[in-house]
Amino acid sequence: MTVSTDGQRIYAVGDIHGEIDLLMEMTSRITDDMLRRPHRNPRVVFIGDYNDRGPNSRAVYEFLIGLQDSSFPVTCLLGNHDSYILTYLDDPIWVEHAVHWLNPRLGGDKTLASYGVHGATEDYPADSHAAFEAAFPERHRLFIANCEQYLKIGDYVFVHAGIRPGVPLEKQSLRDLIMIRDPFLNSTLDHGFKVVHGHTISENVEHHSNRIGIDTGAFRTGRLSCVVLEDEDVSLLDKDSLKPWPKGSGLGIAKKWAFS
Repeated sequence: MTVSTDGQRIYAVGDIHGEIDLLMEMTSRITDDMLRRPHRNPRVVFIGDYNDRGPNSRAVYEFLIGLQDSSFPVTCLLGNHDSYILTYLDDPIWVEHAVHWLNPRLGGDKTLASYGVHGATEDYPADSHAAFEAAFPERHRLFIANCEQYLKIGDYVFVHAGIRPGVPLEKQSLRDLIMIRDPFLNSTLDHGFKVVHGHTISENVEHHSNRIGIDTGAFRTGRLSCVVLEDEDVSLLDKDSLKPWPKGSGLGIAKKWAFS
């Protein structure tokens, strides 16, 4: 099966999680690559999870909004952690998987701190709600609300977590698109397109026959990954080079970490 990117060159960037320095460095790396290798139709896709765990979620949202307001060819997808912000604003005592968003495991406490709301705790989640609601800019709320659920370009689908195998793309639930793990990760089905996703951390970018996992745990490892796609060519954008990353790369004994 030949794979098409519909005449585009696509830069797909993994989960950022508040790591503004890594985001700025990667954006510069992408810009430099586009200058070195001009393309008539480039597209940069951020895979979601811009907040939580890392130190500066607010700066990440500001930076991405600035990119959208510029001529930078960017599409931002919705991640589950981005959705947690809007859910908390609507219902401060909401809990996901028996863990409140303000639990350090999910990292909402760090997001609130980046907006100047310090000392937020899962024990008293409502106590920080009013302060965060006042501190959270409307443009940030609109940014999250307007993030795409998925993006299809040629024979690739870009989505935060994955898809429910066997379900048509237009009938996928939002929860699966931003939360699914094992039913998608363990599937060897040909979905009719190759899925590029984040959400589940792996030690390296994993290039399977039916998917490419690009979350290398920026908040944990200090590595924010970017794959560059041009039809059948798949590469990693390293600091000093473009490294071919064909099917089978990054597999084998690579470690995996699953976080909500």
